[in-house]
Amino acid sequence: MEDKVAIKVAHVYKSFKLPHEKQSSIKGSLLHFAQRKRGYEQQHVLDDIDFEVKKGEFFGIVGRNGSGKSTLLKLLAGIYTPNKGDVQVCGKLTPFIELGVGFNPELTGRENVFLNGALLGFSHKEMNAMYDDIVSFAEIEKFMDQKLKNYSSGMQVRLAFSIAIKAQSDVLLIDEVLAVGDAAFQRKCFEHFMLLKKNKQTVVLVTHDMGAVRQYCDKAIMIDKGRIVKRGTPEVVAQAYQKLFNDEMEAEEGKEKAARKQSGDTDNRWGEGGLRAVKPQVAITEDTVTITTRYRAEVDTPAPILGFTIYGPTGSNILEGNTLRAKRKTQDLRKGESVEVAWQVPNIFANGTYGVSVACCDQSTTRFYDWWNEAVSFKIRKDGYTAGVVDPGVAIINYEVSR
Repeated sequence: MEDKVAIKVAHVYKSFKLPHEKQSSIKGSLLHFAQRKRGYEQQHVLDDIDFEVKKGEFFGIVGRNGSGKSTLLKLLAGIYTPNKGDVQVCGKLTPFIELGVGFNPELTGRENVFLNGALLGFSHKEMNAMYDDIVSFAEIEKFMDQKLKNYSSGMQVRLAFSIAIKAQSDVLLIDEVLAVGDAAFQRKCFEHFMLLKKNKQTVVLVTHDMGAVRQYCDKAIMIDKGRIVKRGTPEVVAQAYQKLFNDEMEAEEGKEKAARKQSGDTDNRWGEGGLRAVKPQVAITEDTVTITTRYRAEVDTPAPILGFTIYGPTGSNILEGNTLRAKRKTQDLRKGESVEVAWQVPNIFANGTYGVSVACCDQSTTRFYDWWNEAVSFKIRKDGYTAGVVDPGVAIINYEVSR
């Protein structure tokens, strides 16, 4: 390998044999052989994977569950061998792939540190030099002489991860580490990632978190169905991953809506009536998203509260507004009158499909006239991305009663 290359993966293929049935007797095995039955099928996991990781790079690997990411990481760690192709790693490698691998619950935390170090190829002297840093980072100094079986799952995670990142190796492999520990420990891990990046440590990170890819990685690849389908800068790969995810979400939403329509399911709308929303309209510009809804009074209705909610691609509530919170007084409506309200929010949305629910209720907020889930949806497609949590502020730009 070139001096500047830490990992070289050359045209790697990997498959597994999945047995159809297990033969527990000699007779069964002989019959199976005599009848020439194939007792397994071939599962092709990785297909012609080819890439390099330079020394000092923070390299990201992304993909859906079942795409082959973890299998690739185990090939890099030497746990699996490829059926075809070659994997070369320059220097000592530390993997953090599965929690608890190499741990013995009957040994103390201290003993497990040295056991894990030995499995990673470090001498007792080398682990002695690293021990204080490992324990300090895990923040479990008082428990190191207790047996591991008495540790909570969180303590075990902290110890395992601390061994992985504090072991002074040339290459660090990390799988789904952003789910490790509590919020405070995760924040500590993020800070350490920035230090690793600053110090030019070679890191391979497998994750579903595109924010982490953008923040830490220098290069990335996306794997789908065992093949590399996108490679390049973190932004290019993150957008490709989000598009893949969004396309799947849209397909599922289409199936669900078709199923609801066929079955006559109307669970997405409820309320006691009297004031009903007309289908909202959404207007999108580069800078703003405007949601306009007209409500029609079927009976005389005291000044109602009118509102909306925007849901993200995963169904989470990400933004809402109503006239009460906006401190906008509404008017009593007579039967036959309608009121139109238009809400405008900054277009801070990431790429994806968003759902909009609209609702109206009385001033006590206990009587809902109409609540319409998924009344309308809109799509965002743009080159940039929005990072972080923001409160953009919601403003009413129009409120008009007509007879």
